[in-house]
Amino acid sequence: MRYIEQTVKYLKNKGFENPEVGIILGTGLGKLLNEVNIIAEVSYNHIPNFPTATVEFHKGHLIFGELADKKVVIMQGRFHLYEGYTLQDVTFPVRIMHRLGIKKLLVSNASGAINPNFKKGELMMIDDHINLQGGSPLAFKGVSQYGERFVDMSEPYNKQICDKIEKIAEEKNIKLHKGVYASVVGPQLETRAEYRMLKIIGADAVGMSTVPEVIVANHLNLPVAAVSVLTDECNPDHLKPVDIKEIIAMAEKAEPDMIVLFKELIKAVEV
Repeated sequence: MRYIEQTVKYLKNKGFENPEVGIILGTGLGKLLNEVNIIAEVSYNHIPNFPTATVEFHKGHLIFGELADKKVVIMQGRFHLYEGYTLQDVTFPVRIMHRLGIKKLLVSNASGAINPNFKKGELMMIDDHINLQGGSPLAFKGVSQYGERFVDMSEPYNKQICDKIEKIAEEKNIKLHKGVYASVVGPQLETRAEYRMLKIIGADAVGMSTVPEVIVANHLNLPVAAVSVLTDECNPDHLKPVDIKEIIAMAEKAEPDMIVLFKELIKAVEV
C-alpha cells in the first residue's frame, strides 16, 4: 500500500490529475498516441516502484492526456512474466491507474490466431480467457486489504463496454471476431502440439499478457474490455517459423482499425 501511495503522489505531482479511462497498448500499437493531446509523459524508469520495460519494442512511457474529450492515462508498453517480473509487478500499473481515478480500463494486445476462421490482420474482442500462466496476481499475503480475495470471474470482460465495441465495429465496417484468449508465459512461441492443445481446450487466440491485468481490474471492480490484434495464424498442420518483425508489422497493419474502435469507444463510454 505504501508503494502505491508513493507512486500515485509522484504522478499527481507530474500532472496526472483525475484520469477517467486507462489504456494499455500492446505490441505494435503505439500510433493511438497520435490522436492524444498529451499533457504529461513520464518514462517508467523515473516512476518510483514501477518496473522497467525490458522488451525492445515496448517503449516504456506512462502518458496522461485528452482523447475524445476524456482524460486518459496510457501505458505505452506493458510488463510480462517472461521478462522475469512477478505477477504483482506486471499488474502494479493497473492498481496505480485505478488509484489515480480511472473508471474504465481498455486493454490491447497482439496474439496468434488459433481459430482457423480467424486470419492475421483481423481483430478479436476478448469474450473470455484461459489463464495458463501458472499463477495469480492475487496470490499474495494481505491481498484482502486491496479488495475481495475470492474474486468472481463469471464475466471478466464488462458486457456493456463489449456491446459498445461490437456496435462501433458494425457501424464502422470493421471486421471484429469475438473469442477466448489463452495467456501463456512465453517468451518462446508454441509448439505444434501446444497449438493443438489450445484449440482442444477452447482457445481462439493465444498471447503472453492481458489476463493478469484483467484479473486485477476485476479485483478492483474496474470495468475492463480487451481487443487482440491477430498477428499470425497458428495452424499446427501448416506451421511456419514466425519472425517477430512480421508480427509487429502485422500489428501495425491492423492498428488503424484498433484506433477507430478505441477512439469511438472512449467517446461513447460513460465515466
